[in-house]
Amino acid sequence: MMIAITGTPGTGKTAIASKLRETGECVIDLHQYIEEKGLKERFDKKRDTYNVDADKLDRSLRENIKNEGNVFLDGHLSHFLKCDIIIVIRCSPSVLYERLKKRNYAEPKISENVQAEALDVILCESTDSDAHVFEIDNTSCTPEQAALTIKDIVAGRIGGHGPGSVNWAEEMERWC
Repeated sequence: MMIAITGTPGTGKTAIASKLRETGECVIDLHQYIEEKGLKERFDKKRDTYNVDADKLDRSLRENIKNEGNVFLDGHLSHFLKCDIIIVIRCSPSVLYERLKKRNYAEPKISENVQAEALDVILCESTDSDAHVFEIDNTSCTPEQAALTIKDIVAGRIGGHGPGSVNWAEEMERWC
């Protein structure tokens, strides 16, 4: 089963994926995979990132992954791939702002990402897929807690994390 771990940059995807990896799960870091397979395309100066063709990435993954169990895809592009489950990692826009500032992101990039989080952009993109979509508020939980929640969601042991379960309406006016 292919499981996307996606979310706005800075929400905690990679820290959570690291904890999943430590428990023996098969986790693919999409940033590293794209780099290794030479899948970067044109550099977008305005957004300060490289473009990636999601169809090419999806084909490459399917050709190269030989795992018959669960495969977790860590990256904010993972929800554009053909996955069975998409888990959107969420974070309060105010906390996300501070996290991105500590990473020394440029102010326009911080603003773009914080607004995307406030407006549920990745969640909305995810619900356009055929996958089962869940979301986890990672504002104040540890990566270990979030990884356990993901494992429980994938195993069907818990519910209550469906689209719309995280809401930043009270922060919208500040960021949008």
